[in-house]
Amino acid sequence: MKNIIQIAGIRNLTEAQMLTHAGTTHIGIPLRLDVHDEDISEKQASRIISHLPPAVTPVLITYLHRTNDILELSHKIGVNWVQLHGDISTEEMENVKRFDPTITIIKSLIVHQNNQEELLTAVDQLTSVVDYFITDTYDPETGATGATGKTHDWSISQKIVEFSQKPVILAGGLNPNNVQKAIQVVRPNGVDCHSGVEKRQGFKDPQLVKKFVEMAQLGFSKI
Repeated sequence: MKNIIQIAGIRNLTEAQMLTHAGTTHIGIPLRLDVHDEDISEKQASRIISHLPPAVTPVLITYLHRTNDILELSHKIGVNWVQLHGDISTEEMENVKRFDPTITIIKSLIVHQNNQEELLTAVDQLTSVVDYFITDTYDPETGATGATGKTHDWSISQKIVEFSQKPVILAGGLNPNNVQKAIQVVRPNGVDCHSGVEKRQGFKDPQLVKKFVEMAQLGFSKI
């Protein structure tokens, strides 16, 4: 699948429906996190997911790192796409695939300052067990590895896209004003946005969402 436009961190079904109508292809649902608080409960997540149309893919975003925990939660809320941000071993990801071959794994690659070679090594080692990579930003102030609202050195993500045999999604500080340029620079297979389309108390702003999707689509049309 190409041209993924994922928006993460929904608060309710109405918001999910708004993202669907705006043209979002994937909706990220963060649960069992590390630094950040969860936006909704697992019960709420399950209800929202059950109401999504087939054209929209729900994605569990989590820091879980044990096979049983990942599969239990993904089955509980009804997803078969998982975005793994935790310190998870290759063996655990292999087991996720072995016990449930329907699971699609997105593995995070967290961009620090000057860690390009480390990330390229990780890509090489993990290519056989993941379906997608997602590059995101490390925040040294909070220790957060993703959902920081901060951009990173796009040239590192660009190198990862060029090197990787698996598709790459770009995340980290994306918003309606920079997503088109980011796509044209990095040339990813998808983009991910969280706080960049929010205005108040973590709720998504319909106009910002609409513009983000439009600018992302425009960016993809030019690569």
